[in-house]
Amino acid sequence: MSEEIVDHIRNNSQAPVFFVCEHASSFIPECFNELGLVDPARSSHIAWDPGAEAVTRILADRFNAPAVISRISRLVYDCNRPPDAIDAVPQKSEIFEVPGNKNLSGAQITNRVENYYLPFKRTLEEAIEEHQVAPMLVTIHSFTPVYRGQKRDVEIGLLHDDDSRVVDAMLNSIAGYQEFNIRRNEPYGPSDGVTHTIRLHGVEKGLLNVMIEVRNDLLTCHKDCTSIADTLESLISAALGQLAKDKTTEAVVL
Repeated sequence: MSEEIVDHIRNNSQAPVFFVCEHASSFIPECFNELGLVDPARSSHIAWDPGAEAVTRILADRFNAPAVISRISRLVYDCNRPPDAIDAVPQKSEIFEVPGNKNLSGAQITNRVENYYLPFKRTLEEAIEEHQVAPMLVTIHSFTPVYRGQKRDVEIGLLHDDDSRVVDAMLNSIAGYQEFNIRRNEPYGPSDGVTHTIRLHGVEKGLLNVMIEVRNDLLTCHKDCTSIADTLESLISAALGQLAKDKTTEAVVL
């Protein structure tokens, strides 16, 4: 099952960064009858993060780094949510009702957890454990430019939970020359319950971590995705360099 719904690329790499994409696909297995949805809802941002997989793969190639990518729609199970989260199997997403997720029994929820969340979680855990160096964990997402009728001006969000080291370093590196509107913990933050992956697999393991959100109107084609990847590559490289320098300085002081 895990081989069908999780893609683990470049698993032998020992790069200093490790990429994750939890919402790469809008795929809904046939057994769920499209969850009762029709287009445009079924292929819209409520089902996946458009452009996120392309950016993840470009960055993984650039850094010769591993990546773990979910192949299942977040409407079937949101792999960036723990099993006890109310929106792990959402009955409603933004303005769209999800008929196939309503009135589910405990056994049906457990089935989703066992078949879709746990294989993803195990694959990611094992992949990180196989890494011989402690990598920076980077999760890639995209978000809609208009949410519940409200336009979002932020273009790239750099999200963190308790550990802000990577975001601090990234923001320090862009002072004075922002090509994009880049903000901390926007359009979401820890209070929105979106930091599950970086908290479970990053913060709790002592790994450097960051969740990156890109507005999806900036990811409409491969050229756009490459342009965004250029910016993210620069931010990630700057953070890796700064944090390595800080660690070296700290060691000298001690």
